[in-house]
Amino acid sequence: MTNLDKILHRVTRPARYTGGEWNSITKDWEETAIRFALSYPDVYEIGMSNMALPVLYELLNNQPDVLAERVFVPWVDMAAEMRSTGIPLFSLESRRLLTDFDIIGFSLGYELTYTNVLEILDLTGIPLRTTERDDSHPLVIAGGSGALNPEPMSDFIDLFVIGDGEEVLLELLDTFREWRQTGQTRERLLRQAAAIDGIYVPGLYHVEYQADGTIRSITPTVPEARPVIQKRVVSKLPPPVTRPVVPYIEAIHDRGAIEIQRGCTRGCRFCQAGIIYRPVRERPLTEVVEAAESLIHDCGYGELSLVSLSTSDYPGIDQVVTQLSDSLDNVTLSLPSLYINTFNVPLMDALSRRKKIGLTFAPEAGSERLRHIINKNISEDEVLEAFAEIFARGWTSLKLYFMVGLPGEAMEDVEEIVRLVDKARSLGRSVAGRTPQLRINLSTFVPKPHTPFQWVAQVSEEELNARQELLRAGLRRKGTRVSWQDPETSLLEAALSRGDRRSGQVIHRAWELGSVFDAWDEHFKFNNWQSAFKDAGLDIDFYARRQRSLDELLPWGHIDIGVSADFLKREYQRALDGTQTPDCREAPCSACGLEKVLPACQQKRQKATKT
Repeated sequence: MTNLDKILHRVTRPARYTGGEWNSITKDWEETAIRFALSYPDVYEIGMSNMALPVLYELLNNQPDVLAERVFVPWVDMAAEMRSTGIPLFSLESRRLLTDFDIIGFSLGYELTYTNVLEILDLTGIPLRTTERDDSHPLVIAGGSGALNPEPMSDFIDLFVIGDGEEVLLELLDTFREWRQTGQTRERLLRQAAAIDGIYVPGLYHVEYQADGTIRSITPTVPEARPVIQKRVVSKLPPPVTRPVVPYIEAIHDRGAIEIQRGCTRGCRFCQAGIIYRPVRERPLTEVVEAAESLIHDCGYGELSLVSLSTSDYPGIDQVVTQLSDSLDNVTLSLPSLYINTFNVPLMDALSRRKKIGLTFAPEAGSERLRHIINKNISEDEVLEAFAEIFARGWTSLKLYFMVGLPGEAMEDVEEIVRLVDKARSLGRSVAGRTPQLRINLSTFVPKPHTPFQWVAQVSEEELNARQELLRAGLRRKGTRVSWQDPETSLLEAALSRGDRRSGQVIHRAWELGSVFDAWDEHFKFNNWQSAFKDAGLDIDFYARRQRSLDELLPWGHIDIGVSADFLKREYQRALDGTQTPDCREAPCSACGLEKVLPACQQKRQKATKT
């Protein structure tokens, strides 16, 4: 890639494209049989903060006959230079063209990165649509939370990995090895892959629509394709990555990270992650501590993040923090996801021994009534008691997440956000003797697949604007910083998250119109998306703002995540009734569906049935 050096001086942050970072792995290209390109479809700093990439990077490179290299989306200046000089997209480790790889794998974590996938394929020189590829092209695959509704991206992805990828990816490689030895066609490879549990090949399914635009049927067209694709679940988490690639430039999350547990059983009804990553799997405490110490030793980070959907729910989290505080000098410990009623005094005392970092909590709703609806099982007394203990131990900075537009929300609930923030401010002054620094993050509710609210319509822009105006007026206080999410961004996210196969036309057209880096405010062009929906003959409100009936066949209805549709419908009804569902780790089994396949859940369900 000799031409690369001629353009790097003309782009911002050229280190995004040079590779050669600490702990990166470069194998002998000629001596390695299978070449795999890994991508999180965003700019380097975002992609290098993704938790899945280092896991898969290590997993693949541990295979003797496989090499895995990384690729991210070039920033707009670099993409323009590459197109004008005729330089195709390349991998970071060896600077090989992506067309030379056998497999390109994308991690789909956010709907507003979908056009970035097309940008990567176009810069690579690979046809965007699966139907236009032949045996000479790399296999294009994808996984991640976005794969749990694969239909919007089904025009562009040859196959999807549904669920945890650590085991199914190795099985796919076995199939790839066998297929290559036989010299059969690409179509034959896809049919063989479709027989693997957790693999979805959209090209082997036919979708029919009814006159009103809803789905009539999703039907397999070959024997290998299964009517229902079951999510893969690893029963035991693989060893944590302790030698990840360390960027030369600052990443968004510039710190070491250890996944201490996967999954959550809190059951917040708006939360997709809390459903799709079930069941909870915890790392042994000793493994967490040893891995954390190795990570800091091998990478030199000054901050360590203990990652989980609800970090304070990890059994013995206070012991982990205490042990790491004793063994890691001058290292800041970060607990990015805390549940208020499990952020207890022992954990506070353990954290108090280190530098006081900002703490983050997500009350989500201002009123207890609305928290009952969304199953956020914390009372206002619990919130304020926790804040009082926090302020008493010297913390003065809190970040609070709230959501507007939730199902059942009234303006009184929005006003309660202001009141709760005011109470927190007053509490800080009375307990700590100073006004606390509060950062308030306001997001818009987005109905997501595989949640109890997957049938709910997103509220209108007028309703959102009214709520935001109320909050703007109420939260203008000294020491309170407020960030907002653009309603148009949330509308597009809702439309893509609940899209069907026809949404691919919209994504393609939006990219043609210049949409890339849609998750970045300075590059988000909603007018492009409006034109794209119009050109495709589709209505964005049909996907985002339409209340769906409980018996409608949903675009993701053939994807089985383990949690049953019956459970989601029961939870939706309980939300309408304002009834809470307790965490099944602390209460009887709630029969979410996993008890049919997981031994531990089966035993708990049997015990609950007997009592």
